[in-house]
Amino acid sequence: MFLSELISVKKAFNIINPLNPVDIEEITLEEAYRRVLAEDVKSLLSSPPFDRSAMDGYAIQAEDTFGFSESRPAHLRIVDRIGAGQMSNVTLQSGEAVKIATGAPIPSGANTVVMEEYTVEDGDELDVEMSLPPGENVSLSGEDIKKGDKVLKVGQILRPQDLAIIASSGYDSVKVFRKPKIGVIITGSELVSPRSELKGAEIINSNHYTVKALVESTLALPTLTHCVDDEELVEETMMQMLETHDAVITTGGTAISKGDVVVDVADKLGDVLIHGVAVRPGKPFGFAKIQGKPVFMLSGYPVATMVQFDVFVRQALEMIQGIHREFPVVRMKAGRKIPSSLGRTDYIRAKTDGETVSPLKISGSGIIRSMVESDSYVLIEENLEGLEKGENCGVIMYDSLRL
Repeated sequence: MFLSELISVKKAFNIINPLNPVDIEEITLEEAYRRVLAEDVKSLLSSPPFDRSAMDGYAIQAEDTFGFSESRPAHLRIVDRIGAGQMSNVTLQSGEAVKIATGAPIPSGANTVVMEEYTVEDGDELDVEMSLPPGENVSLSGEDIKKGDKVLKVGQILRPQDLAIIASSGYDSVKVFRKPKIGVIITGSELVSPRSELKGAEIINSNHYTVKALVESTLALPTLTHCVDDEELVEETMMQMLETHDAVITTGGTAISKGDVVVDVADKLGDVLIHGVAVRPGKPFGFAKIQGKPVFMLSGYPVATMVQFDVFVRQALEMIQGIHREFPVVRMKAGRKIPSSLGRTDYIRAKTDGETVSPLKISGSGIIRSMVESDSYVLIEENLEGLEKGENCGVIMYDSLRL
């Protein structure tokens, strides 16, 4: 089964997306690192919850120090001493001081904190050797967060600092999108596990490791299996994967040739919506909906597999988790002339050098080394007939694609 006309990359995007989002679950903050936030977070309280000392020192009234200095210190009396986690019951009067630790609440009547190094303590007597303004070394209530503030938005991939602000907002759990389960079927009768010697037409199954890592780079959970080119086995495996997974990815079996069975199986089980895109590399990309679930059919050639994943699958797997972002395209100058054909979108493996980018001289959908030695794609849109040396072009850095 092959759709007679290649479609554009843009049309393929529109057919694939939007996909149904995965479910939402509530987890503890201890489990939440690098999970995707499923709802806005509004603070339940203010942080800090009270005016607190930003330094170890003495809480005083700033006015008691006006006009005083090291040569003419202000003389105060220490009426209480508190550490972090403690509160003073004293209402501070003029001429009084409370010894205070960093983080402790500012006593009633005090409006500034003098650091220890600018004081001399003798029993309950205190000399302050500088003049301070009101509010010095005082962190005000709500300075960081005010009750009711929206501190994080849905779709945020939670970082360590995000966990800190969620906790400071009064939560010990958070609602996130469930990690999608992705079934991966690597097809090919010739494929074998890595080994030092190969027999006959055997080829090492590198796609197993590549696709697993690519799926994991989207925060999804892959389950992998290998199928020989047998239609009944591929059909049985695909049905099993669809029962327990949110989406299925296949490699191999998408071209028009004897033994390429994946697209035929997908057509039998559901609706093949894409089979062939005007893109290089990776023209025989396929996409189907089976039992309402997406099935991405990638080439068996390693480089085409990687490019097709980055172009068509990555965004889809992110979107079902509530992550919405465009391709991170930057502008650089072409290091040499880059030919292309009108009506086709090219993702050309390239190497950057400062603000210049040059395509690799090695190519081919099976040349894995070209992906290793490159660090980016030069993106040539379908309405362009190549690029001239020095011309501005769009570049997608590999590292910017990974979450």
